[in-house]
This record gives sequence, C-alpha cells and structure tokens, in this order.
Amino acid sequence: MIRRVNEEDAGAVAAIYSYYVAHTTISFETEPVSEEDMRERIARISAEYPYFVYEKDGVVVGYCYAALWKKRRAYSRTVESTVYISPDHRREGIGIALMDKLIGELRKMCVHAVIACIYIPNDGSVAMHEKLGFTKASHFRQVGWKFGRWLDVGDWELVLDNR
Repeated sequence: MIRRVNEEDAGAVAAIYSYYVAHTTISFETEPVSEEDMRERIARISAEYPYFVYEKDGVVVGYCYAALWKKRRAYSRTVESTVYISPDHRREGIGIALMDKLIGELRKMCVHAVIACIYIPNDGSVAMHEKLGFTKASHFRQVGWKFGRWLDVGDWELVLDNR
C-alpha cells in the first residue's frame, strides 16, 4: 500500500535511510539520521512536495519524495526525486510503484523535470530509473569521499509533458 507520509513514519524512514548511510555509498551522508532529524526533514519536504511511504503488512518498507532541485527561481518547476527501499525488500517492484505514484503527483503539480542523482555504479537504481523513462544527463567523477575512496555520481532526468 502506498500512502502519504506522516510524522509517525519518521522512525521507520530513518531506519531505512540510516542503513544506506552506514553501510553503503548510495547516500553521501556519513552519519546515520536520528528519528527526530528525519521527522523535521519529513515535515519540511512534505509541506511543499509529495512524499510517500510503501507499507507491507503494516510496516514501512520504502519511501520516496520530491524536493526542489535548486533554489534559483528559474528552477522552480524542476525537482529532485529520492527513493529508498528497505534492504530486505529490494527487487520486489516497490521502487517502481513508489516512483510511478510520485511522477503522477508531480505531473498534477505541473512539474516539468525530475532529476535523480545516483551513485555510480548502482545498476539497480539506474535500471529502475531508466525503466521509468529517465535518461542519463551527467556524470561527475570523484565528487564524494566516503569509506576511504572517491565516488562518482550521475544525474538522470525525466522531462514530463507539462509546459
């Protein structure tokens, strides 16, 4: 079941995200996020943009949201998307389902472009985004430092039909 996020989801969302922070290079944050910090992030983002969670058997196992890509006024109809799935529930179609829901909401908001910033290599995320119609727009080499090594990122872009 996909639904809008609420404050009570902060612990589950923080746990999913903090796994990736602590154990992978998918997130460039280096310290796990507390439930309270996540609650503040959820409140700030969901006040302006769609933010969804995926529940399976009453447990939040994934989430996604959109946020302003850059602060300059000319970017006001471009957002960055974020999606994370519990490591125990990857490859179940949850990411696609969440992103489909998010993209549908963004179309209603007259968002023009959606940017996904992806750690490279991340074949699963790249494949999911490309299945949704995203195309690679950039590749930045050695822009992040985590776990004692330099990391690359790329941007994938989806231009919506909105004018």
